[in-house]
Amino acid sequence: MIFWKKKSLHYQLNNELPLNTPLKELGFTVFDTETTGFAVGSKDRMIEIGAVQVEGLEVTDHTFQTYVNPERDIPASIQTLTGIKPSDVEGAPLALEAIESFYQFIEQYDSGGWVGHYLDFDIMVLKKELGRHKLTFDEPTYIDTLDVIGYLNPSWDMRDLSHYAIQFGSKIFERHSALGDAQTTAHLLVELLHHIGDRGKLTLGDLIEITKKDNGY
Repeated sequence: MIFWKKKSLHYQLNNELPLNTPLKELGFTVFDTETTGFAVGSKDRMIEIGAVQVEGLEVTDHTFQTYVNPERDIPASIQTLTGIKPSDVEGAPLALEAIESFYQFIEQYDSGGWVGHYLDFDIMVLKKELGRHKLTFDEPTYIDTLDVIGYLNPSWDMRDLSHYAIQFGSKIFERHSALGDAQTTAHLLVELLHHIGDRGKLTLGDLIEITKKDNGY
């Protein structure tokens, strides 16, 4: 029997910052993925990664986007939802190359952590794609906007990204595009950080504390 030892990609995915670092001094990498479907634990594959950098409570124009060749067909329903056609991914990099390009984008900036909306899904996408190459996923600090919303509004329920963007008055970009959703999430994040700041939550430690899964939000 052969045992495969998983290895790690060597990238600096976020900085180890003191928990008392003010939110206004932090940078975040906000990202999103698109896939061929929702069964990413088995048959479905990534078809796009998009990201945008937030610095000092402002969304920057530093963005990243790549299509990804999933090595399988894209269902018609996903083509309609995302606008991503087979011709878009035909000459695109495979998942591992795309993820490495994403990591290289992150390394350019002082990222205090990763942010996404329903981030568990996107993290699972990366884990599964790396796992296909016997690579581990080194988890950085990451924040789900849904958890911040849960702190601000304990009676919340899980809604679509655009619902919360409208609720908090932030910009909406092209939906079901990885870059568009990342930009929408980034603007929502900035609004959420201002709201928690009004409640006296002003540091990285505060942000991590209110987004812990065991807080009941």
